Amino acid sequence: MGTQRVFKSDHYMQVSPTEPIRSVITESTHSVVVAWHVERGQVIAPHIHPDGQDSWTVLSGQGRYQIDEQGNTIDIVPGDVVIAERGQVHGVRCTSAEPLRIISVVAPFEAGFEPLPSCE
Repeated sequence: MGTQRVFKSDHYMQVSPTEPIRSVITESTHSVVVAWHVERGQVIAPHIHPDGQDSWTVLSGQGRYQIDEQGNTIDIVPGDVVIAERGQVHGVRCTSAEPLRIISVVAPFEAGFEPLPSCE
């Protein structure tokens, strides 16, 4: 039983001046765990998971989290846990000078992914 159980999120955060970086921390038949590093002004485009849930934990930074196809948003800050249930629209724009760092857990592994048109 040599399965790793503790992961340092900082080891997975990757910086890019042009787009958010999605780094897979671990995956199993049940879920995929991802680290997101989003610089000021960068956007994780609105999307849905038609067959699963995406749960985010905000580690640092702030963002405007899109909650529907009309482009309505709510503010998210460190310590927030944000849930997008199956088929719910979600995406985010980093609004802070500090990078927005998020841990995402998508379950089940085969939740699917469908991008949506941006409202910007």
